[in-house]
Amino acid sequence: MADTVSARTASPSFPWLIVICGCIIAAMTFGPRSAMGLFQLPMLEDKGWDRSTFALAMAIQNLVWGVGQPVFGAIADRYGTWRVLALSGVLYALGLFLMATADTPAVLHIGGGVLVGLGVASGSFGVVLAAFARNVTAENRSLVFGIGTAAGSAGMFLFAPISLGLIDAFGWSDTLVYLSIAMLALPLLAIPLAGNSASGSVRQAEFEQSFGAALREAFAHRSFVLLVSGFFVCGFQLAFITTHFPAYLGDIGIDARYAVIALALIGFFNIIGALSSGVIGQHYSKPIFLALIYLARSVAVTAFILLPATPTTVVTFSVVMGLLWLSTVPPTNALVAIMFGTKYLGMLGGLVFFSHQVGSFLGVWLGGYLYDLSGSYIGVWWLSVALGLFAAIVHWPIQEKPVDRPALAAAE
Repeated sequence: MADTVSARTASPSFPWLIVICGCIIAAMTFGPRSAMGLFQLPMLEDKGWDRSTFALAMAIQNLVWGVGQPVFGAIADRYGTWRVLALSGVLYALGLFLMATADTPAVLHIGGGVLVGLGVASGSFGVVLAAFARNVTAENRSLVFGIGTAAGSAGMFLFAPISLGLIDAFGWSDTLVYLSIAMLALPLLAIPLAGNSASGSVRQAEFEQSFGAALREAFAHRSFVLLVSGFFVCGFQLAFITTHFPAYLGDIGIDARYAVIALALIGFFNIIGALSSGVIGQHYSKPIFLALIYLARSVAVTAFILLPATPTTVVTFSVVMGLLWLSTVPPTNALVAIMFGTKYLGMLGGLVFFSHQVGSFLGVWLGGYLYDLSGSYIGVWWLSVALGLFAAIVHWPIQEKPVDRPALAAAE
């Protein structure tokens, strides 16, 4: 296997246009799917479906998102980011439109499940952050990952009140149509992110290997396997809360407006948490930082379900979870880049995120299934606590260093 050493650009300027457009894309792709829980009750009231029907659509969306991300990441690595992000806008728009006009559960599952899932996957953090990584130095990578993640958080913060306002004014169906139209701006916004793994203003010394060899190397690496295992938990926890939290608050007698307040607070403090995570990950151990995040989530959920339910506890829980929400993304993606470089970052980061979305599928589906079975979400809350402890344990031994490649070291 031959080794190639790519030249570094001396003192590259910070790619502001790439980062700004990538951040807007992250906000637009993450925002609407984060507000899906607000559509559940009005849709089900109009259609007469049960919560399992809606939950299955959201579970399919999360699973397709996970399956699609490493595929779209690999396509972007090879054929270019713009093509993938442009496709995202088309798929996302079509999925939201079908969801708005669904007259059967099957159409809901195809539109809101499969197509929206593919739209989110092709416009996901993995695709956008891989484009960032090719254009910033390693010293700035964790920080810029934090900025991109914070932009997705901003989308959550903005789209929760926007979606609710539009639902109140125009109804849930028309609101989905308006959101679908907005997604058609993605191909234009993606133009500055054009390029693939062979382009970019900053290039690392890359190990020349095939697609299959990169996969085999990753899954033979203990730290990568642990990272994949732990990120499953992140998906389970966040998708369950995103989809079922508004309904849960209604079940325990909390005024419906606090569901919007809660999602907006999570989104706002998510911005702070993501930015802080990027800075912290730049200076301290990323595996230990991730372990502490998952441990803190378990503590927060335990306190929330044991304390009396009041607007104050809802607000407090939302603030804490917001700080911890996507704070896992910058150190997780940075660890993949440290271990394997940026050549296959879209694909390998997508594989880690696939695990996240398997967890998301189970968190969303189990939430609806166990609620219909028992009339309560409490079992899923406690499972979330246990999984948080598991994630803290598996992240602790991860090694923050490049994979051993003697041939590349000799070439350098």
